[in-house]
Amino acid sequence: MLALGVRLLERGHDVIIETWERWRQYVEPAGMEFVPAPEYPVFPTEQEPIKPYEAVVYAAPITRRALVATRPDAVVHDILTLAPALAAELEGLPAATLVPHVYPVMAHGLPPYAVGARLPRTACGRAVWKALARPVGRGVERGRRELNETRIRLGLEPLERPYGGISDELTVVGTLPQLEYPRSWPPNVHVVGPLVWEPPYHEVSPPPGQDPLVLVAPSTAHDPDHRLLRAALRGLGSERVRVLAATNRRPLRTAVPVPANARLVDWVSYSRTMPACAAVITHAGHGTLARALTSGCPVVAVPHAGDMAENAARADWAGVGVRLPWRLLSPTSLRLAVARALSTPGLARRAAEIASWAAVHDGSTRAAELVESFARSRKGASRSTAQASSGT
Repeated sequence: MLALGVRLLERGHDVIIETWERWRQYVEPAGMEFVPAPEYPVFPTEQEPIKPYEAVVYAAPITRRALVATRPDAVVHDILTLAPALAAELEGLPAATLVPHVYPVMAHGLPPYAVGARLPRTACGRAVWKALARPVGRGVERGRRELNETRIRLGLEPLERPYGGISDELTVVGTLPQLEYPRSWPPNVHVVGPLVWEPPYHEVSPPPGQDPLVLVAPSTAHDPDHRLLRAALRGLGSERVRVLAATNRRPLRTAVPVPANARLVDWVSYSRTMPACAAVITHAGHGTLARALTSGCPVVAVPHAGDMAENAARADWAGVGVRLPWRLLSPTSLRLAVARALSTPGLARRAAEIASWAAVHDGSTRAAELVESFARSRKGASRSTAQASSGT
């Protein structure tokens, strides 16, 4: 969202970002207006048991007040934040969806999103996913009912279509097309490439030497015990590589031995560091995966939770990484996975091809163009409707 906002600002538009307070420090200095969003846990906890659709009912009226005050020409909401979409609908404002990862909508012959399965290569594999389409469809239908219950509580009509939280007018998918399985794309869905943004940070020097540089880039939200980080430092300590590892500002509960060929830091700039790396070890969060590939780096993907298994499967399918299941993670297995990534030339070659594509296809620019066109077309349509109703 910040990447999109900055690009829209550069194109001469006024940009308002409603998000959590901790992002104010990046929104306002960039020249965008900040509006605080209602804050609640993304995942329910025992202390704060609010469920996702309850959060939408709580947040939508608050966001609606912000829309009444600002009257934007268009609203762009993250796929995980439904409150802005429903608030926009309540105010009669056009709303587009930004999907900051691979497209999650199920399609015929494809495995369900987030299970971490590769595209089937045989008739037998396709038959398996076809057989599972019905039970997965029941889950989609349950989601439609729950969303419709939420819509009714807010005063909106129920929807017949599934995936009602995704705009049927404009959906921008901020991922690499090389990670998308072949499918028939709806006309309102556009895969634009990653919308990359990172907080400013200074240069961090890697360990000295000429051996290949491996970056350990763990999740900022998962793996609280730093299991991946510990396995990497232990497993690669005796290898002919240099290791730069980051805690991503998450405290270590116990000390981590750092071998002579490694350096452990709190934070690194991916844009400054990854272009010099031979491989990136990651939990396979989409942002880290996309940044690595647009830097030309193959990945060793060790998915932990959420959509990480899906991202790891896509990297494996695209031939740009090695996938290591979380249950098999150990210093030895990670060392072998890194050795495979470094000794398979095709991985680096395909990652370099993706980097070349990304260099001439800026996802943020394309997304801004689409949002700009969407806002103008809807504004023109509203003006024409108003003129027709007034007889002018």
